[in-house]
Amino acid sequence: MKRLTQLIHDDMRPALGVTEPGAIAFAVATAKGHITGALKGIRMVLNSGMYKNAFTCGIPNSHEVGNEHAAALGYVAADASKGLECLEGVKPHHNQEAHALVNAGLVKVELGEISSRIYIFAEITTNEGAVNVTIRDAHTHVTRITKDGQTIFERDDADTKDEERQTPFIHRFTLRQMLHYAQSVPSEELLFIRQAYDLNLALFEQALQNRRTTFAHYLYKKNGERVISDDEQASASLLCNAAIEARVLGLSRPAMSITGSGAHGIIATLPLYAAQQVNGYTEEQLLRATALSYLVCMYIKEYSGKLSAFCGCAIAAGTGMACGLAFLRGGTHKTLTLTIQNMASSITGMICDGGNHGCTMKGIVAVDAAYRSVAFAQEGIAIGHEHGINGHMPEDTMRNMGLIASPGMVKTEGVIVDIMREKTKRLK
Repeated sequence: MKRLTQLIHDDMRPALGVTEPGAIAFAVATAKGHITGALKGIRMVLNSGMYKNAFTCGIPNSHEVGNEHAAALGYVAADASKGLECLEGVKPHHNQEAHALVNAGLVKVELGEISSRIYIFAEITTNEGAVNVTIRDAHTHVTRITKDGQTIFERDDADTKDEERQTPFIHRFTLRQMLHYAQSVPSEELLFIRQAYDLNLALFEQALQNRRTTFAHYLYKKNGERVISDDEQASASLLCNAAIEARVLGLSRPAMSITGSGAHGIIATLPLYAAQQVNGYTEEQLLRATALSYLVCMYIKEYSGKLSAFCGCAIAAGTGMACGLAFLRGGTHKTLTLTIQNMASSITGMICDGGNHGCTMKGIVAVDAAYRSVAFAQEGIAIGHEHGINGHMPEDTMRNMGLIASPGMVKTEGVIVDIMREKTKRLK
């Protein structure tokens, strides 16, 4: 298996609901597995991106939202062995139990540092002792477990420091090399990507069948009450954004995540599926385009950080999807370069104010921007490399897009979180 194939394979993960509530529940469930006794309290410390993304986010199999309820459900119902699908077994009585814990003031969530680096600290205290779990850098990457003041598991910090010093693997490749890979990798190596379409299309179908979704039904109506119409862009927006809406509302089917995000995975795939269905591209062409979409998304995200103040779904995954769309249309390296320049000059800087219903509108904007960026690029029209944050090479442009988020928007992240916390005070 080629190394880029392995990179994609290892990064794809099913995720139920928005990733951050799942990660919070996973952390608490992991801690609970190491302690018994009557609960005295649950304490969470989250970095700003984690805190923000789960702030008003829908939770799978629940009508509740937010950090506290995700933590409470992690205690009463989550199965840590299922990773980001740990809330799959939530039942109505679990929601009642979790609600009671929150109302009793037994769940406390604190804001940690303003950072794009994932950090979760979950501590459970009972009448028999205390245990805490630390997660860093990836949503289920446990680095330490401490029980009653004694460390019972720890990942060697030296390993993490060595990884931080290394150039991220995806950054060792140029856009030209990624394009060549997408064109030439043996097709059988990409068959696993079908799983992403199986999951994401099932989530889309649930969106159309559920009364809680609103954008999904409107987009379906605007597409002539057809899933796939002759209007490729309308079909792409319907598929993509109905699935995103289902996800952020906490409906019960998982999405296939990429770079730790289900919404990234949805944007990087479903518009390409619409293009294939409307234009009759082969499955092989679709899988090759998806591989390129994923790689461009990863390239930008490694600069911006996993959780930052800009909308990686629209900017990183949207740019990846735009490149995949250009690929399906026979785009050359130059076409992809111009597409990236157009995307960089249009939606870079779109804020992320958490995983919530607003992600649907951001997805709609991303699809619109991608289709326009590709159409212009096909005609040789683009914002030149001398303008704005565009670079002389596409790799420079993608790097600059990421740097706008981190370190560029760290102060913006703090302002977003302050706004959210102020809202909470007013609601109490």
